[in-house]
Amino acid sequence: MAVVRTILLLVFYLVLVVLITPVLILCWPLGIREPLLGVAKWAMAVSRRILGLKIEVEGLENVDMLRSYVFMANHLSFLDGPLLFYVIPQRVRVILKKSVFRIPVVGPGMRFVGFIPVDRKRASGGKRSIDEAARMMKEKGYSFLIFPEGTRSRSGRLQPFKRGGFFLAVAAQAPIIPITIKGTFELMPKGRLFPRRGKIEVIFHKPVETGGKATPDIPALVDQVYRAVAMEP
Repeated sequence: MAVVRTILLLVFYLVLVVLITPVLILCWPLGIREPLLGVAKWAMAVSRRILGLKIEVEGLENVDMLRSYVFMANHLSFLDGPLLFYVIPQRVRVILKKSVFRIPVVGPGMRFVGFIPVDRKRASGGKRSIDEAARMMKEKGYSFLIFPEGTRSRSGRLQPFKRGGFFLAVAAQAPIIPITIKGTFELMPKGRLFPRRGKIEVIFHKPVETGGKATPDIPALVDQVYRAVAMEP
């Protein structure tokens, strides 16, 4: 059944890409972005139902819709990114590896709505992406989703955090909202092609403020957010 659900999901996305291409062509010269993000959220909602995922969300009261945030979550599965794009109540943007933007239609569409590519092969690539994201947060009020571990966990345990997202939060003087995801590792661990049906829990923790913080404060911020995501006392 997992294979059948995955095939249905792929068919759904192929049809969606065909239908949305003319919409993207129309929106592009007019600079209309928000409706496309709305369609993407709807697509994630449909995907959840096709895959048989039950999602329980806690802590949404910690998200102020009028503020920009850097959301930081643990990374257990390929399911995490689409899942969080759906459950985060804001229309969040993401920093993604450059190769993703080569996907026809989807890649240009993501770049158009404000997703940012990062070139991991170049030492300066990360800084450029962080600088661009910080500018968008200040000028356009965007929020960004970051996986501070950098890659999916192979064991299900929380890995050490990289600092790129924290540089972004400090540069934009934006609060960080730690997020804990539970259940996606069991449903689709790294290396598994077809997700199982099941329950996923997403917990939004209280914001970690960065106002007045600077680069020397980043190690303390890393520790505070890590403990929140790990749900340590």
